[in-house]
Amino acid sequence: MKILVTGSTGLVGSAIVKFLKKNNFHNLIIPTRKELDLESPDKVEKFFLNNQPDFIFNAAGFVGGVSANNSYRTDFIYKNTMIQFNVIYAAHKIGIKSLINFGSSCIYPKEAILPIKESSILTGPLEDTNEPYAIAKIAGLKLCESINRDFKKNYITIMPTNLYGPNDNYDLEKSHVLPALLLKAHYCKKFNDKKFIIWGNGKSLREFLYIDDLAEASILIMNSLGKIKQNIINVGSGSEIKIDSLAKKIIDIVGANVEISYDETKPNGVKSKRIDSSFINSLGWQPKVNLDEGIQLTYRHFVTNSNL
Repeated sequence: MKILVTGSTGLVGSAIVKFLKKNNFHNLIIPTRKELDLESPDKVEKFFLNNQPDFIFNAAGFVGGVSANNSYRTDFIYKNTMIQFNVIYAAHKIGIKSLINFGSSCIYPKEAILPIKESSILTGPLEDTNEPYAIAKIAGLKLCESINRDFKKNYITIMPTNLYGPNDNYDLEKSHVLPALLLKAHYCKKFNDKKFIIWGNGKSLREFLYIDDLAEASILIMNSLGKIKQNIINVGSGSEIKIDSLAKKIIDIVGANVEISYDETKPNGVKSKRIDSSFINSLGWQPKVNLDEGIQLTYRHFVTNSNL
């Protein structure tokens, strides 16, 4: 089977490629940004026609944490809508029957009942700080859902919780909370800086999943598409941690000597967004990497591969 992975150098895409190879899928198409402009519908369709993939993992996107989502709202809604629509619709046009698209748990309503079920999508208002991103991702999953309904295809959207691991984004302006905290702790250790500032009050709860666990779940879903009857599948670890507790854990693992303070002028985001992963669990999947081990693996990779 010829498998195309978009976003293959990013956090999700690189892990998908690694696990496909581990599971003896070697006929892979992994275009770089220079080779394929995903914001151009004509270029995407031409590339798909020339390469004729049998299956697609759409792991490309314009992503970031609270700061980036709130600062680049136009880019977040435009780029993510274009990328998803171009990839998903081109796949449909050339006759690809199966595809896995990636959403995010942050696109669920901010007041959704916990743990958040897949059926909670579009049942309430979104969190304002990431509303443009959420709207774009919802449009993508609804396109998949519509294609499934109209043309009897298997276009599934995976909804992962907060992801972390090797190949994450460590740009403080654009990164998610865990890599941002890890980078701050690393800088404090490197430059003997005692000041460690957490955005908000540190009391918000977040669920984290190591990227290899998501990749393994994704391969399982790919191999199980024939018996899956739903359009959205949550993939999460099942446990949450307060942001300030996460920060202390990261500081301890990095070995930084700091004094924590809180910038409560910054947003906290939703209080909690733990998702219900019972369906993926019913397929036999459970996360294997706990948070302490995952942070250690992530920091080891960061130190080995970064010049920071």
